[in-house]
Amino acid sequence: MRNLTLLTDLYQLSMMNGYLETGIADKKAVFDLFYRFAPGLDFAVVAGLEQAISYINNLNFGKSELDYLRSLGIFSSKFLKRLETFKFSGDMFACREGEIVFPEEPILTVRTTLFEAQLIETALLNIINHQTLIATKSLKITQETTGGVAEFGLRRAQGPDAGIYGARASMIGGCKSTSNVLAGQLFGIKVTGTMAHSWVMCYPSELDAFRAYANIYPNNCLLLVDTYDTLTSGVPNAITIFKELRKNGYTPIGIRLDSGDLAYLSKKARVMLDEAGFPDAKIFASGDIDENILVSLKVQQAKIDVWGIGTRLITASPNPALGGVYKLAGVYNGETLEPKMKISDTQEKITNPGFKTIYRIYKSDGMAAADLIALRDENIDTSKPLTIFHPIETWKKTTFTEYSIRELPVEIFRDGVQKYTSPALCDIISYAEKRRNEFWDEYKRLINPHIYKVDLSDSLYELKNKLLTAKGGQNSISMGV
Repeated sequence: MRNLTLLTDLYQLSMMNGYLETGIADKKAVFDLFYRFAPGLDFAVVAGLEQAISYINNLNFGKSELDYLRSLGIFSSKFLKRLETFKFSGDMFACREGEIVFPEEPILTVRTTLFEAQLIETALLNIINHQTLIATKSLKITQETTGGVAEFGLRRAQGPDAGIYGARASMIGGCKSTSNVLAGQLFGIKVTGTMAHSWVMCYPSELDAFRAYANIYPNNCLLLVDTYDTLTSGVPNAITIFKELRKNGYTPIGIRLDSGDLAYLSKKARVMLDEAGFPDAKIFASGDIDENILVSLKVQQAKIDVWGIGTRLITASPNPALGGVYKLAGVYNGETLEPKMKISDTQEKITNPGFKTIYRIYKSDGMAAADLIALRDENIDTSKPLTIFHPIETWKKTTFTEYSIRELPVEIFRDGVQKYTSPALCDIISYAEKRRNEFWDEYKRLINPHIYKVDLSDSLYELKNKLLTAKGGQNSISMGV
C-alpha cells in the first residue's frame, strides 16, 4: 500500500502543530465517526474497515513527506521532529464490515492522543465514507432483484481507486461479480463480461460476429443482441448460433440487452427463446439501471435473469456522499474523561458525548428490533425489561421483556497494536448477508421505510441533557437520536 500519511487536510496538521505548541498534544481524547441522516440513507452497510486498518498500520512520515511539509514554511522544527517517529499508539473500536448501522451510531471510535487522532480524521472518513456509501447503494439495488447483479461501473467511476474499492464494496452490499479485472485480482472477486457493440460492428454481419464469438468461447456464450435491431435481428441471430452450439455439444449462456424498452424487449425475447427450445437461456440486462428502475421493471413483469449495473451503482446516484463525520466526544484529564459535545440549533447536528458503544436488541425470533447507543461502562441487564422510545415521536415506546442483545463494535487496536484480523472478503460477504437478513424488509424498503428505533440509554440521555443545560442550550432533548 502506498504511503497515505499525507492524505489529510492541511488544517489537521496545523491543529497538531498547535496542540504541540500549547502543550496539549498528548492529552487523550475520544472521537466518533458516524453519518447523519439524508434522504435515501435511512441505514448504511459498513465497508472499508480493512483498508482503514491498513492505513493506520502504515502511517509514517518519511523523508519526502517531511521535506514537503518543511517546504511549506508554516510548521515548527519541533513539530517536524515529532513527526519523524509518528506511530498510532491508541485504541480503536469499529463495527465489522457488512454490519448495518443507522444515523448517529458510531461506526468507528478512536481513543488516543489529540495529536494522533487529529491526523487520521480525514483519511478514515475518506475510506469509510466511500466504501460504506457504495455498499449501501449495492444493497438497495440487489434487494430489488431475484437474479444476480454484476457491478459494471469502472468506466464511470470517479477515478481508479473509486472503481477498485467501489467494486469491493459492491460485493459486500450484495453484488455477485464485477467487470473490474484488477479488483478481481486484488480481492478474489468473480469477474464477468462478454462483448461490446464494437465487436459486432467489426464483422461483416451480426451473425458473423456472433459465430466468431461462439467459436472462441463456446462454453461461455452470452451474446449482445441490441446493436442493430433486437427482435428482428439480434435475438434471431443469437438463436441460430445457439442451435449450432447445441449441435456441437455446448450449452449457450444467453443474451444481453443494453438499450431500449427492457420490459417489452425482455418479454418478447423470452417468448422467442422458449419457442426455439432454449428456456434455460438467461436474459442479461444493463444500461443506466438503479433500484427505482428495477422496481418499475418488476411491476411490468420484465423477464430478466441477471443485471449489469454500472454508473448509478459506482457513483451511488443520487447520493454523492455518505455524509460521515468525525467528532470529538470527550477529553481525558488524567484518567477521568470529560465528555464533550457539539451544540447546534439544528438538533441533528447536536452530537452525543462520551465514550460509547452500540447494542442491537433482538426479539426471541432472532430479528433485530431496535438499537441502543450507550456509554461503554454501562451494563444492560437482559433479565430486566428494557424500554426503547421512538426516535422522533417520543410518546411512542416499546418495552422488551424477552430479548437478547449484541454489542456491534469490536476492538480493532489496543495501545497501537492490532487486535482484530480482517476476514477474507468472501467471509465478509457472508457476514453481510447474515446481518441484512436480520432486518424485516419493511425497514429496508425504498419508499417510506418503517422507522427503525435507535435510542439513547438513560445514562447517555441524562449526560447529554446535562451538557446542553450547562452550555446554555436547549432545556431538554428528545429521547431518541
